[in-house]
Amino acid sequence: MAVPKEQMQSSRPATLLGTPEPRHAAILTPAALRFLGGLHARFDATRRWRLHERRQRQACYDAGALPNFRGDTRAIREADWTVAPIPAALQDRRVEITGPVERKMIINALNSGAKVFMADFEDSSSPSLANQLDGQLNLRDAVAGTLAYTSPEGKAYRVGANPAVLVVRPRGWHLPEKHLLVDGEPMSGALVDFGLFAFHNARALQARDRGPYFYLPKLECMEEAALWDEVMDYAEDELNLPAGCMKATVLIETLPAVFQMDEILHALRKRAVGLNCGRWDYIFSYLKTLRGHRDRLLPERGQVQMTVPFLKAYSELLIRTCHRRGAFAMGGMAAQIPIKGDEAANEAALAKVRADKLREVQAGHDGTWVAHPALVPVAQGVFDRHMPTPNQLHVLREDVQASRDRLLAPCAGTITRAGFDNNVEVALRYTAAWLDGLGCVPIHHLMEDAATAEIARAQLWQWLHHADGGAGGLEFPDHAPIDFALFDHALAAHAHRLRESRHPGAARADDAAALLSELVHADTLADFLTLPAYGRLA
Repeated sequence: MAVPKEQMQSSRPATLLGTPEPRHAAILTPAALRFLGGLHARFDATRRWRLHERRQRQACYDAGALPNFRGDTRAIREADWTVAPIPAALQDRRVEITGPVERKMIINALNSGAKVFMADFEDSSSPSLANQLDGQLNLRDAVAGTLAYTSPEGKAYRVGANPAVLVVRPRGWHLPEKHLLVDGEPMSGALVDFGLFAFHNARALQARDRGPYFYLPKLECMEEAALWDEVMDYAEDELNLPAGCMKATVLIETLPAVFQMDEILHALRKRAVGLNCGRWDYIFSYLKTLRGHRDRLLPERGQVQMTVPFLKAYSELLIRTCHRRGAFAMGGMAAQIPIKGDEAANEAALAKVRADKLREVQAGHDGTWVAHPALVPVAQGVFDRHMPTPNQLHVLREDVQASRDRLLAPCAGTITRAGFDNNVEVALRYTAAWLDGLGCVPIHHLMEDAATAEIARAQLWQWLHHADGGAGGLEFPDHAPIDFALFDHALAAHAHRLRESRHPGAARADDAAALLSELVHADTLADFLTLPAYGRLA
């Protein structure tokens, strides 16, 4: 459905809504804006159609249907084929660090000792215009080798001699960029993030055999992956790059996508290098996709670990699928951050990280994610001991048989008062910080991004809206009812505490509480917290 190239030669450049900051002129050049305009003209109609198809699928799930493997693509799943050869720079990905595109954080991540740094314009970034364009400036300087930062205290930071390989995650297909317009229409946030980074950095990275490489979030089906393939084809042509030099790792973080992993790799087969277990967003997608199914409710999120059957099946099927196709199977995030002043608590947290990474490497994953530089040696130690080779493509996991029923099976557990209260607190604190411009937020010694807040508010919505669903209601273990009065009281109490605190987002506590109340009380679970929140972002 993309517009033929010969029909869009006169496409209009993107225009900025408002006055740009002087420092952003180097990013928003006339040529870059023309490139963005071309991306919009050629691909935005298809993008919007794919989002329409998402809504149609969700309506079927709300009416009682369940996701399943596709009948029309059985031939793709059963045929023998592999992805294109993987570049040397990505052959060893045993530890990847992720984080927002803030200047100091980029330097620390590149210097962390991790094999890969995923620079994130998505879930760990609050997409104010300044944040997004500053991120582009920072990454341009990183690619050029000139990135530096001096703290207010005078401490200097520079990128070292052997930095991590840079991989960039643009926003998902669903997110708009309201500040950049083409013919009065907001652009896709994904096309803006991808387009600006590719325009300014792709040639330099390709000349050094370092990409450009991307992580693709929130895909639900092979057609959405095929759209990315077309976008990258177009960009390579327009920027005079070798065909197929842009490589992509896809996050399998939606429930519909787990049933199309073969198809997604096939759609991107000339540029796919792997799939990633985006497990927090995957749990959120399970909740959202099955929001109308009372028999699929999950217990509080602290009890939904990767060892429960539906998550174990998901990760093992991902490993089997990837290795059969010659692609890497990346593990999930360790969100812990150092606990200063409490050695016992810190060691207990690190023990959880080691156990999680041991599970991943023994299952056959080729690498894993961490959120903090202090966790790089912890995770790498586990992978070094149990994965002496650069990767585990030879571990085929032919023993894995993940059926639809196993992939959809809810796990047993409880909803405690503490778990309910923690969901209210985390959803509120993260949303407030996000509205204040911070997308990567330390809460209770975990580095949280939007996925955790999404799980928290989705669970609150399900528990409260299914509490009077005709099956006796939901209760705490002491048989006290779970109801809206309890939620309203907890939200007011946490908003008051946040307002009086020094936590990130304290100034936006009331705005966040109003938004969270609106979302949880709504008759329908909103698809994404970040969509209504974006309208309240400066």
